[in-house]
Amino acid sequence: MGSYSDKLFNRERTVHEILGGGIVADVILWRNKNVSVGIVTVTIGSWMVFESFAYTILTLLSSVLLLLLSILFLWSKSASILNRPSPPLPQFQISESMAEEASKLLRNHVNKLLQVSYDIAMGRDTELFIKVAVYLFLISFIGSLMDFQTLCHTGVLVVMTVPAFYERYEDYIDGSLVFIYNKAKEIYLRFEIRSYLKKKKLS
Repeated sequence: MGSYSDKLFNRERTVHEILGGGIVADVILWRNKNVSVGIVTVTIGSWMVFESFAYTILTLLSSVLLLLLSILFLWSKSASILNRPSPPLPQFQISESMAEEASKLLRNHVNKLLQVSYDIAMGRDTELFIKVAVYLFLISFIGSLMDFQTLCHTGVLVVMTVPAFYERYEDYIDGSLVFIYNKAKEIYLRFEIRSYLKKKKLS
């Protein structure tokens, strides 16, 4: 592995640690290959379905739910007629503790969003306003290039490929970027020195 100074942004943590170090990080970095392959396969397959048959997310969900409910309904009816066991389905319920936990999480995120919006509207944080404006502009620009479904599929594929690729070739990528950064910094310093010397001669 490269030394501390050779790391991008002089970071000390690994990619796995930056991504949280849990199950999600394992999936993104292809350490749980079965799940990773399944996610990529489903993403590509669903994109092909959307593009080939002009489906929307709502249409696809409705069709899948209709098919699933029809199969279960016919299974249950035929089981009662033929004295067979019913479909082994658990009873779906949301417990009160789960609902409270979800509502607390949602409330915290909404409050943070409202606080950020309030600070920007009151002109308290110029740097935050610039960041939000840049992000919104990028989202608007990307949205003008592709629809929401394509953006979601592309986003999933990027998340499932870029971090794993970076982790595999981490030393080479970091070394190349650090080298480019140092060269750019050197050129900038030379330009500054030349500009300073020209101004000194003119004066």
